[in-house]
Amino acid sequence: MDTEAMKLLSAGICMGIGSIAPAIGEGMIASKTMEAIGRNPKVADKLFPNMLVAMAVTESTGIYCLVISLIILFVA
Repeated sequence: MDTEAMKLLSAGICMGIGSIAPAIGEGMIASKTMEAIGRNPKVADKLFPNMLVAMAVTESTGIYCLVISLIILFVA
């Protein structure tokens, strides 16, 4: 394999694996929050902002993988 093919393959693998975990994590965060709100609706005002922060932190993992993939493609 030449270097261009290796760059494309490694960037694709990085984005493929790096986007699965944030998707699963965000789904779990949302489902557990909705479950907690369903059990106790009074705490919805406290849980929703915390859910958004947790989702943003989880999504940053996917953004890091995107940055690494772009570095692999265009810099390396």
